[in-house]
Amino acid sequence: MNLVQILLPCMDNSGRPFAKEDFESVKEELAGRFEGVTAYLQAPADGLWRKGGEANADKIVIFEVMTDEIDLAEWRDRRTALERQFRQEKVIIRHLPITLI
Repeated sequence: MNLVQILLPCMDNSGRPFAKEDFESVKEELAGRFEGVTAYLQAPADGLWRKGGEANADKIVIFEVMTDEIDLAEWRDRRTALERQFRQEKVIIRHLPITLI
């Protein structure tokens, strides 16, 4: 079993918050494809990253799905679509092998 996490920004690069509908569409698509999704939308996480000497901060929301198989091509296509939808240079999608207890 694999846990896939998608990290999405709460605001665009100019500081405008994304509409609730933007996140709802992601949640609905993932729920339909993977028969379930967990969306952490109410308490955004703080992100901080450094590029060279510059630090950037962001508020993010996280979506999680569990799946037996990881189709990397499908996930790359999904990442590209999310980058367009959320106007981002890079959207982070990561997967981790998990064991259900």
